[in-house]
Amino acid sequence: MSKFIKVAIVEDNDNLRKILAELINDAKNLKLVGAFADGLAAVEGIPRVQPEVVIMDIELPGLDGVECVRKLKAQLPAVNFLMLTVYGDSDRLFDSIKAGAGGYLLKRTSSARLVQAVEELHAGGSPMTPQLARQVVEFISGLSKSSDRSNSELASLSPTQKRTLDELARGYAYKEIADHLGISVDGVRNHIRKIYEKLHVHSRTEAVIKYLK
Repeated sequence: MSKFIKVAIVEDNDNLRKILAELINDAKNLKLVGAFADGLAAVEGIPRVQPEVVIMDIELPGLDGVECVRKLKAQLPAVNFLMLTVYGDSDRLFDSIKAGAGGYLLKRTSSARLVQAVEELHAGGSPMTPQLARQVVEFISGLSKSSDRSNSELASLSPTQKRTLDELARGYAYKEIADHLGISVDGVRNHIRKIYEKLHVHSRTEAVIKYLK
C-alpha cells in the first residue's frame, strides 16, 4: 500500500473547513489527521496528531496563522506549512515565509491544485501561485540592486532601532517586541517609523528583507 501524507487543517470558517476536510479525505494519497478552528487549538492539538503537512489559514481569530506557524515550527521543525489567504498581500507572504511556511496559495486556488500543492510541499517543493512567486522575484531583485546603499542605511540605525528590527525579522508582534525591550507598544511604533524613514522603506517586509540581506 502507498504511504498516506498526513494532513491537518487550521481554518476558522466552518464551511470552508468542512470542504477542505472532504477534499483531503477524497484524495487518494492524503489522510486527514486533524481539523482545528483557531490558532490556539492548533498549537495545542497539532503536536498530538503529528501531521506532515498543515494547511493553515492566515486570518485566524486570536492567534493568527503566521504566529501559529512560528510557534508550531519551533516544536515540529519537520512539519510543512501551506498558507491559505484571500488576498496576495506581500507583507503577509514574507511574514509567513520567515515564520517557516513552505508554500503560499490563494483560497480561490482550485481543489486539484491544492491537493497537488500538498504533495509538492511534502516532496520538498515550495508551491506558490504565479502572481505571488512573481512578487517574491521582483521584490528580491529590486532590493539586490541597492545592497551597498542598504548597508549604509542600516549603519545609521541606533542600537535600539537595530534590536527592534532584529525582533521584527524574527517575526515577533509589536506587543512582544515591547515586552522584550521594556517599552510601550507606542514606543515600538515610534522606533519602527524612524527605521522606515532611515531605510527608505514603506513596510515591515521591506525593512526586514533589507536587514536580512
